[in-house]
Amino acid sequence: MTVKERCFVDSNIWIYAATQSEGETLDPRHGAASNLIADINPYISTQVINEVSINLIRKFKFSEAHIQTLVRSFYQKYTVCQLDEGILLRASTLRTSYRFSFWDSIIVSTALQHQCRVLYTEDMGDNLVVDDTLTIVNPFRELPN
Repeated sequence: MTVKERCFVDSNIWIYAATQSEGETLDPRHGAASNLIADINPYISTQVINEVSINLIRKFKFSEAHIQTLVRSFYQKYTVCQLDEGILLRASTLRTSYRFSFWDSIIVSTALQHQCRVLYTEDMGDNLVVDDTLTIVNPFRELPN
C-alpha cells in the first residue's frame, strides 16, 4: 500500500465535487474535482469548510440538513486543520512576500503549517512554489473549455 501525499484542497474544488450531478457533462470540472479528491490525501481547513458551506447555501440552495451532512463528512473522512496564531501570523508574511489576498494567504499558510506539498486551487498562480515547499496546482488547467 502506498501512502498518499498530503494535499490541501481549496474551496472551489470541494464545491465542484459537491455539486456534481449524475451524468454531468456540461462542465468537466465537476467530475475532475471528485476524481482528484478520491485520488489524494486531502487536507481541508475550517476556513475552507465555511467557504464551501456559504457558497453551497447561497448559490446552490443547499438545505441546512445537507450542509450538516457535508460538514460531518469532512470531519469523518479528511484531516481538518484548525486556524491558530501561527497560521495567521505566517499568512501576514505570505501576503507581503507573495501578494496573496487576505483569505488566500491563510489557505496557503495552513497548507504549509500542515506540511502539504500541493495546494489544489483554480484561484491562485498555477505552478507557483511557495517557500520552496508547497506547489500551487490548478487541477483543471488541461480540461477543455
